[in-house]
Amino acid sequence: MKLLSLALKNLTRNRLRSLLTIIGVASGMFLYASVQTMQFSLAEATETNANDTTLVVYRENRFCPSTSRLPEHYLPTIQRIEGVREVIPIQIAVNNCGASLDVITFRGVPPEALNKYNPNIKVIEGSFEDFKNRSDAALVGQHFASRRGLSAGDKFEAVGVNVTVAGIITSNSAQDENVAYVHLPFLQQATKIGLGTVTQFNVKVDDSSQLTTVSNKIDEIFKSDQQPTNTRPEKAFFAETAKQMIELISFTRWLGIGAVAAVLGLVANAVLLIVRGRVKETAILQTIGFSRSAIARIVIYEGLLLGLLGGVAGVLGAVAFFKWKSFTIGNEGLTLALNPSSQVIVAGLTVSLLLGLLASLYPAWKATSRPLVDSLNS
Repeated sequence: MKLLSLALKNLTRNRLRSLLTIIGVASGMFLYASVQTMQFSLAEATETNANDTTLVVYRENRFCPSTSRLPEHYLPTIQRIEGVREVIPIQIAVNNCGASLDVITFRGVPPEALNKYNPNIKVIEGSFEDFKNRSDAALVGQHFASRRGLSAGDKFEAVGVNVTVAGIITSNSAQDENVAYVHLPFLQQATKIGLGTVTQFNVKVDDSSQLTTVSNKIDEIFKSDQQPTNTRPEKAFFAETAKQMIELISFTRWLGIGAVAAVLGLVANAVLLIVRGRVKETAILQTIGFSRSAIARIVIYEGLLLGLLGGVAGVLGAVAFFKWKSFTIGNEGLTLALNPSSQVIVAGLTVSLLLGLLASLYPAWKATSRPLVDSLNS
């Protein structure tokens, strides 16, 4: 602790240099944390696990919601398939089918079936009863509402659809946080698709092991129909459909690597300058009894402190930024909320500490490798 205290005092003696280094590290770690937020959000939306029990029934060889049209009368047939627990027809209207940061997605569903299909949806503002009782009402995801500045009772228009916000909802599904649920007949008429036609069916099965079996049965039943289907697990559907978005986010990994390299070089340069400016002082410390290992630890502690302080500022700054801006990337009616998680915070702070350690190893060796007499004579 005494050596750590001495390292902190050494940094505060050169306040401007230390401050500029911390700001530089914070900038690099802000970029790194931003990239990690996108990577973790994408992984959460596309990587399957044992808890995934949802299938998406889509029109075969169709991608954008405006081109996928299925008859609503498929519903009872799908319900009768063994292993199917819940089915809900969904009509989707979106303002942009390409990859975009500003995506507005309406999901038309039978209002009486929404709670039964997804009991995890919770109304945190407004009322679900208001949604059921008014045909032009909408339940807006918390992330969507934050991005648009919407509250219960507000009206807004997009994609040619005018709705009144009956409630703000939250859910453990990222998709629910970024859409506006409206009445199915209302959206069918507002978008001139016509009653009896939907974009897709979302199907919940009894167990994740039945995903393949049930999807094959659905496609087999409708393969000779006028509107054949292509059924996939929800996350596989997301990964296949939103290819533009995935390619865009995958590219950002290189930005993260560049940010890490920049932070490593910045901290190493700062600590090396500190060591070179304290040659005589280091020699005096050795003269009065400080061992070479103690001198090396002081230098390493300085690198760790610079990395940690910059890392805390950069990572927490990125978390606050994403919470404030509520960014969402959308592609072909699917939305990906960029929400920083605890994993991102832990990863960012861990990386900043490791970079501080690595960056200070060479300066620590330089501080202790010079002969004592040469240091005193410098």
